[in-house]
Formats: sequence, C-alpha cells, structure tokens
Amino acid sequence: MAKTESFDVSTGVDLQEVDNAINQALKEITQRYDFKNLTVQIDLDRKENKVNIDAPDEFKLNAVWEVLLSKMVKRSVPTRNLHRGKVEIGSHGRARQTVDLIQGLDADLTRKVAKLVKDAGLKKVQVTIQGDQVRISGPSRDDLQAAIHLLREQDLGVELKFGNYRSN
Repeated sequence: MAKTESFDVSTGVDLQEVDNAINQALKEITQRYDFKNLTVQIDLDRKENKVNIDAPDEFKLNAVWEVLLSKMVKRSVPTRNLHRGKVEIGSHGRARQTVDLIQGLDADLTRKVAKLVKDAGLKKVQVTIQGDQVRISGPSRDDLQAAIHLLREQDLGVELKFGNYRSN
C-alpha cells in the first residue's frame, strides 16, 4: 500500500487572544489623557465572531482601533483576518463600528484554494474540500511543500494556517 501524506488548510483567529488584546487595549485607553472622562467600549461577541467598538466620535474611534490593532499584533492575532465594517454615526455624534473576525474559509475561498493547487500541476496531489477547510494529500512530501509554498505566495485576503499534518 502506498504511503500518503496530508495536511489541512484553514484560517481563523484565537478568540482568547482577541479577548486578551481587547482587555489590554481598554486598560491602555483608560490611562490615556486624550480619553480622560470619555466613554469607550470594545466588546467581543464570540457567537457572531465580531468585535464592536463604540467611541465619542469618528476620530476617537480610529484612535481606539489603532490601539486595539497594536495589541492584536503583539498577541500574534492575524490582522488579515480582521475586516472592519462601515463606521456608523449615532446620536450625539457617537461613532460605532463592527469588526468581523474571519473564522474558517468560506465556500468561495475553499474552491479558490482547491483550484490553485489543482492548476499548479503537482503530481498525484489530491485536494478535498471539507466544510471550512481544505485537505491536501499526496505521496510525496516535496509536492505537499510545493503546495504550501504556492498558497503562501497567493494573496487570498486572509492568513492561511497549515496544520493537522498526517502520514499514513
């Protein structure tokens, strides 16, 4: 029986690290002089995979975003998986924004990843779409490494994770 190797391609953010980054950002914001006596909220909605930001105005909202982004970078959260929504101006000029956290590959992206690997012409490499991830398998580790290298070169709009490596 031929030996096969495989790995999974997926994407996502660690919600605990996002929560830690939010707590650090809120701590820094409460200590900053330019936010003194102002109400700023940053909430993580784990079920919806969203971060909600509420600030006194759009300028302060952007300042809060910069602080939050720096904390996310320090905690190794992939910033390419954070998609900012449109800024909404509410009553009394308050600004709100929703940031989507990308968890898992959507259907279009899984098809795109599968097509990229198939079109690369790698020998005996098989691609299987499994929900929100793609499994790539083949008899040669070199071909799998070539597939990883190919996918890392592409700009797919999210940061890809390569894991669950198996050797049968």
